[in-house]
Amino acid sequence: MRNRAILEVIALDAEDARAAEAGGADRLELVTDMAADGLTPSVATFAAVRAAVDIPVRVMLRDTDGFSAGGAAALERLCGSARALAAEGADEFVLGFLTDDGRADLTAVTALAEAIGPRARWTFHRAIDRAADRDALRKQLADLPGLDTYLTAGAPTGVEDGLPTLLAEAARGDEPGYEPRILVGGGLQLRHVPALRDAGISAFHVGGAVRPDGWGFGVSAAAVGVWRAALGQ
Repeated sequence: MRNRAILEVIALDAEDARAAEAGGADRLELVTDMAADGLTPSVATFAAVRAAVDIPVRVMLRDTDGFSAGGAAALERLCGSARALAAEGADEFVLGFLTDDGRADLTAVTALAEAIGPRARWTFHRAIDRAADRDALRKQLADLPGLDTYLTAGAPTGVEDGLPTLLAEAARGDEPGYEPRILVGGGLQLRHVPALRDAGISAFHVGGAVRPDGWGFGVSAAAVGVWRAALGQ
């Protein structure tokens, strides 16, 4: 029998968090400003969400749209935010940055890994879908403490185009750099789930799919429940 699949839902606030948990989400990705594809939330927002639900909360570390960490001053500000969130009790995070040539920005990623501490667990987000070489990026990051997940659609344009890549990478799970869990998100649709599950993928990430009225409205517990049912209880 296959293990229960993880369902991660994007939350912007405590109301979203409660609806996601009520619908059967296993984990939250907490962000602000989805117009910029998700930025670092405030400490106060994290504290409110943490108090509202019992499920794990992964907090975004990203101050600007895109996949550049910016200069030294910008990186230090982001590390400061990371330390403040960790001091508030955050112990799971989402981060990921690239250099101009499409390689993993080890300076930024290592600095943030140090800021959140060696016991924190974190996801390298969809920056992998913009990498010049996905395999090389995985091997660059293979020895960093705390990395346990890659959030990926398999392609910059989404799961529909990235499905072959996701299935191929799932088959390499015993190779160096491929041990972290694949968390599929980015244009994910219910019709993609059977093939992904058959390949052994067991983690799924949704945002707009559980907001039937759009990003200007909250998470729908009923919509989360549809995904929970599709993935199995």
